[in-house]
Amino acid sequence: MSYTLIGKHEKDSRANRDGYVSAMLELMEQDSSMVHIDCDLMGCINTGKLQKAFPNQTFNAGIAEQNAMGVAAGMAATGLKVFIHSFGCFAARRAFDQAFLSAGYSRLPVHVIGSDPGVCAAFNGATHMPFEDCALYMTVPNAIVIDSCDYAQTYALTKQLAKQPEISYMRLIRKGFTTVYADGSDFEIGKGVTLRDGTDVTIIASGILVDEALKAEEALAAKGVSARVIDMHTWKPLDEELVIKAARETGAIVTAENHQVSCGLGSAVANVLVENCLVPQERVGIQNRFGQVGPQDFLMKEYNLTAEDIVAAAEKAIARKA
Repeated sequence: MSYTLIGKHEKDSRANRDGYVSAMLELMEQDSSMVHIDCDLMGCINTGKLQKAFPNQTFNAGIAEQNAMGVAAGMAATGLKVFIHSFGCFAARRAFDQAFLSAGYSRLPVHVIGSDPGVCAAFNGATHMPFEDCALYMTVPNAIVIDSCDYAQTYALTKQLAKQPEISYMRLIRKGFTTVYADGSDFEIGKGVTLRDGTDVTIIASGILVDEALKAEEALAAKGVSARVIDMHTWKPLDEELVIKAARETGAIVTAENHQVSCGLGSAVANVLVENCLVPQERVGIQNRFGQVGPQDFLMKEYNLTAEDIVAAAEKAIARKA
């Protein structure tokens, strides 16, 4: 694993979906058994490029997500390596029974991509705003669950997922995003990345909350608080060793996620802490609420997903250490 942190809080001119598409173009060229299935969303995720370059390896299943998941499992059973995409709400809620049984139970290499996770659904609104998508896939035995944060990470982890023999689920920011890593950075599934070192508190974040965590670390440093920042891109299998190390060395944990805290990254970390190193933990994320319509910046404030919220949680966790 090697990476270069940029962390300047700047928006990337590219669409994050193209990190996935670029990786898939290379994978398909190298391996004719690599296929992509879409659910009538090729224009949304730019996978029309795959269909144009590799028409025999790219399939549009239409607006029929449950059927598409069954098709994906059937193709995987013949020896193909299958990636399948839909919006996160459909890739998780709607097609979960087929994903669990046809792909998970059968232990087949079906790699599910769920785009527009959480508040990233923005103007698509409440019905398209999945705050529980990762939770569903985390219940599948042997599954891999990933929340990627930017173009470089999405590209690298797509390449890694192609090597995995069983089901996986990766959240994908579709369009605008903040650059965290330089292109060419590489990552290991199941291994978190320590972006900032610190001694007073550890912030464990993923996805769009990674940049917010970096902002929070800067704000805390200005107050004389030393915060460690970890990008926990893989929720399952969780990097338990890194969590325990951070808990023992800093004595307080804050988790930050674009997901329901009761069944996501925060709960996964809490499970590790309660069994291995019981320290104060505060969870930044969706607190038992449904989605709504609005621009992403508004929604992040509405659901308390900002750097300011992480700072407040860190200060609370530190105060509880006594």
